[in-house]
Amino acid sequence: MHKNVHREISPLSPEDSFLVFDRVKDDFDFPIHFHPEYELNFIHNGKGVRRVVGNSLEEIDDIELVMVGPNLVHGWELHNCTNKKIHEITIQFHDDLFDDKMLSKRIFKPIKDMFNRSNHGILFSKKTTKELMPRIMSLSKIDSMDYFLELISILHDLANSRNQKLLSTYISQNKNFENSDKIKKVYEYVQDNFSRKISLAEISDLVNMSPVSFNRFIKKRTGRTFIEYINDSRISFATRLLIESDYSIGEISFKCGFNNIANFNRVFKKVKNCTPTEFREEFKGIKRVL
Repeated sequence: MHKNVHREISPLSPEDSFLVFDRVKDDFDFPIHFHPEYELNFIHNGKGVRRVVGNSLEEIDDIELVMVGPNLVHGWELHNCTNKKIHEITIQFHDDLFDDKMLSKRIFKPIKDMFNRSNHGILFSKKTTKELMPRIMSLSKIDSMDYFLELISILHDLANSRNQKLLSTYISQNKNFENSDKIKKVYEYVQDNFSRKISLAEISDLVNMSPVSFNRFIKKRTGRTFIEYINDSRISFATRLLIESDYSIGEISFKCGFNNIANFNRVFKKVKNCTPTEFREEFKGIKRVL
């Protein structure tokens, strides 16, 4: 059903708990994608936007709130929406932010059950969405530990809300996307070394594979060539610096392992469909949390 599905590399690092993207926009230009993080997506003034979650395609009303589970294909497209001030708030958090031991506690059971349902994608009722809208809108303005506590409170209220609708009739087929020792080793090595040149021979030796076998392996597991996988990781780190720092584009380019600014700009635009400068401007409202 979905062609050219994009595997998103989130700016969320292993040390972070969750991210809040809060912005007003006039278009949805990010391709249909999936990622291993949970996602809550709130849209206001989006009547006519088309939502894609798994095998569900629907035109949305003025306001909606959706939860998407790990690696479930999803995305939003402008479609029939003519509003130039669409307010979108996206909350992403790691699939292991709440471990099994915590979720086994009686008080967390509603949240655990909701996480399981989110493998299909969940559309929350308009009543629930309107009730929680002020709290969702204020998330990026809260300080310190209150972020985390408020997220848990919002998840608890969502989990216990009525009239939830499951969107997709199938669940993600990518649950084991990074569930292997080899891919984890590659991921960790790239995260630690992306700021310098990493050769194919070097990374192949790391996992005791020939370069040819490794190329097939990485392509099968990520849908990306090794160069594309490294560049995705570099661009992910670059987006964090663009959002969180005042470094110049040139400084960010070299910190992320690109040998020149022109190459950085080219790769960034290919991955993010915009220039680094445009990205920094567009994401001025983002807040990195914890």
